Amino acid sequence: MRKIKYVRNSFINQGSVLLTEKPFVYVLKSKLRGEICDNCFQRRQLLKCAGCAYVQYCNRECQKQSWEDHKVECGNLRRVAPRVVPDAARLLARIIFKLKRGGGLERRYYTETKSRTFKDLMSHYSNVKQDKLRMEHLTALSVVLTEFIGESNMPNSAELMAMYGRVCVFSLELHARFNILDPEMLSVGTGIYLGASIIDHSCDPNAVAVFQGTTIFIRTLRDIPALDWDKIFISYIDLLNFPQERRKELQQTYYFLCECRRCNDVEELAGMSSVVCPNQECRAPVPVPTHVRITSSNNCAIKHFPVGDRPCCLTCGAIVSDEMHQEYLEVAEFTQDQLNVMNNIAYLDVCKVCLKKQSGIFHKQDMLRARVVDLAFESSIEMGQFPLAREYGEELVSSYSKHVCLDCGLQPIPSLNNQHYEVMHQHLLLLSLIVDKLTGLSETLCVDRKYYGPSHPLLGLLHLKLAKLLLYLEESQEAVTHARLAQKVLKVTHGEDHSLYRGELAAVIQQCE
Repeated sequence: MRKIKYVRNSFINQGSVLLTEKPFVYVLKSKLRGEICDNCFQRRQLLKCAGCAYVQYCNRECQKQSWEDHKVECGNLRRVAPRVVPDAARLLARIIFKLKRGGGLERRYYTETKSRTFKDLMSHYSNVKQDKLRMEHLTALSVVLTEFIGESNMPNSAELMAMYGRVCVFSLELHARFNILDPEMLSVGTGIYLGASIIDHSCDPNAVAVFQGTTIFIRTLRDIPALDWDKIFISYIDLLNFPQERRKELQQTYYFLCECRRCNDVEELAGMSSVVCPNQECRAPVPVPTHVRITSSNNCAIKHFPVGDRPCCLTCGAIVSDEMHQEYLEVAEFTQDQLNVMNNIAYLDVCKVCLKKQSGIFHKQDMLRARVVDLAFESSIEMGQFPLAREYGEELVSSYSKHVCLDCGLQPIPSLNNQHYEVMHQHLLLLSLIVDKLTGLSETLCVDRKYYGPSHPLLGLLHLKLAKLLLYLEESQEAVTHARLAQKVLKVTHGEDHSLYRGELAAVIQQCE
C-alpha cells in the first residue's frame, strides 16, 4: 500500500507538504519507556505489555497496531530481562525479522512511479569496513544481537554489515538522519523512512523534516518553482557550527563532503568570528580572520593569518588593534578546547571562565561565544542558578529586536478546547519555577535567526517558549510579539494541522487576546 503523499510537478508554496510517510521500522528510545507509548509516541498514561513487561502502550489499539513487529521480540525481551537491549540492537533485530517475513519487497513511493525498497538504501559497505569505530561498534552489536535473537536468526557477516551500514547512515543514534522528534524537536526514537531517504543534505536547506508521532512530514521552507527531488534538501546535522566542523561531521557520519553554498561561502565564514568594535559608540561586530578557513571547494586547510592584517569595522571604520586580534585568537583556541571537553555535558564553571575571557573582545554574534552562552544558560538551569540564567539572557535582550521582523499578523487558530487550556495551565505552573531560565532565550533567538535562518522549527519553538514566559510575567504586549513570530515560523515548519500549532500555540494566542 502506498502511504506516501506527494505534490505534482508545479509551483510549490512555502510551507507545503512534499511527502508524508510512516517508518519502515522504528524504535522508541529505551530511556523513554514509561513516558511515551511505544507505538504512537504520545505522552500518555501507559500500560505494560503483559508478555514482556518491557514496552508500554497507551491503549489496546496501539498494542494491536504494534503487534506485528513486537510479537517476535516480546519473548526475547522477557528472556534477557532485566537487561536493557541497546536501541541499535533492537532496531537491527526488527529489520532482520521484517526482512524475513518479506519486508524487503515493501516499496515506499516518493513520486507516482518512483519508489525505494530497503536494499535501495546505500550500504556504504566499503566505508564501514574502513571505519575503525563503526567496525568496533558492529562487533559489539553482533554479540548482543546473537544473544538477543539467537544465532539461528542472525544473517551472515556480509549481510549484517550491509544492513548496519544502511542503519548507520539512514537512521540510528549515530548522528541519525531521521531521529524521530517530538513537538519540541527533541529526539524520542529512530526510524527508517525509505521514501524520505531520497532527500539529500544541504547546510542551506529548502525543506525540513518534522514529525507527528512516528509519521514524518517533509515541508518546504521557501517557495520552490517545481518539484525536483534532486533540488530538495534538508539538513542532517545541527547548523550552529563552523563550515569546516559541519563538513567534518558529515564526512565522518555520512561519508560525503558537503559542497553547498554555505560551506563554500568565505564571507559567511568570516562573519562567524567577530570581535566587538573598539569604538565605544559603535560596538558593532567586526569580522576577524581566524586560524582556520576553507581554502578550496574540495578540502579544508589550516592557515595562520598574520595578526598584522588589521580588521576594521565596516560601520564606523575603527581599526582592531594587533593586540586585540591576537587576544581573540588565543581566547578562541581556549574556548574551542573547552567546548570539545563539554561535548556531552556542560560545566557552568568552565563556561564562566570562557565568558570572562571573552568579555570585551567577542561580539555576541560570534559563533564560539554563542555556543558557550548556550551551554552556560542550560548549565545554570541544571544547577538551579536561575538569577544567573536571567543575567545571561538580559545581556542580549536589547539587541534581539535588531534581528527579528514583526511583519506578520496574529491570526486566530481553530479548535481551541479545555484540554489546551489545561496544557497551558500546566506549562505556566512549570514556568513559575524557571522564570529566569526562559528569559535567556532572547540570546539564543538572536543566534538561531542568524545561523538557522528565519524559518527554522527551533526558532519558532523558542519564540513560543518566550511568549509563554512573558504571559506568565503579565507582559502581554511582548508576549503577542513573540506569539506572532512563533505563529509565522511554525505555520511554515509544522503546519496548521500539527498538534503543536493547534495545541500549545493556540493556547498562547488565546491568552494573548
